[in-house]
Amino acid sequence: MSEDMEVYATEILDWLKKHILIEAVFWNIISIILIYVGSRILIRITNKLMSHMVIHKSRGPIKFDVRRANTIGKLINNLISYTINFITVLMILGQLGLHLGPLLAGAGVLGLAIGFGAQSLVKDVITGFFIIFEDQFGVGDVIQIDQFKGTVEEIGIRVTRLKSWTGEVHIIPNGNIKQVTNFSVHNSLAVVDVSISYESDVDKATRILKEVMTELYENSDNIMKEPEVLGVQMIGETDLKLRIIVECRPNSQGSVTRIMNAELKRRLDENGIKMRG
Repeated sequence: MSEDMEVYATEILDWLKKHILIEAVFWNIISIILIYVGSRILIRITNKLMSHMVIHKSRGPIKFDVRRANTIGKLINNLISYTINFITVLMILGQLGLHLGPLLAGAGVLGLAIGFGAQSLVKDVITGFFIIFEDQFGVGDVIQIDQFKGTVEEIGIRVTRLKSWTGEVHIIPNGNIKQVTNFSVHNSLAVVDVSISYESDVDKATRILKEVMTELYENSDNIMKEPEVLGVQMIGETDLKLRIIVECRPNSQGSVTRIMNAELKRRLDENGIKMRG
């Protein structure tokens, strides 16, 4: 009878151990899922808070430059995301039974070793911070770095993403940025030379140019100041060049120039003034 009781008790203990293990695994899985979902929600909340702060700073009584606010906001979002993801990984590893003390100590030693061999990475990060806080350029600016020209899509802690007007995305390490040309800080200047035949009436051509430019100024949002028709810029053997300068919004000189060329050609043809190529 006692042997039967011992066998029965052993079976009950095995059953309890098995179910306790299953329950522990189940709750570990639930905890991991909750940690992961919570981290995603926290990242979303912080991103929305940063967006709200950027809007508030841009519209509040103490105004903050929108370009710079957007750039710093994206950088802080990246840093927060990296930090939350790192803490999430540590918490998940803890749920899996790994001891975090030795792991963090080993990570510190490994980080020190990597630091000696990753000087270029440190250089990229430091250069990125100086780019942002010196406001050299911001997200949405049109810039040129070496032979790459395009719109800044993102300034990260290590790289800058630049999208060219033909759609290519250039990823440039911040440490490699030596010289930058920013086309979005000040108004641009459109310079158009109109070549007319040597026999044409210069006064009449100049009057037509002024009329056309006045009309374009009144109807275009990209032209910031009254265009100037400077007059005869150069006298050639067979033609005269009349120069026009127009102050435009940043990076709009190309579209303004195309509109000017089309309208000037049409009006000069209507008035019988021949243009030279």
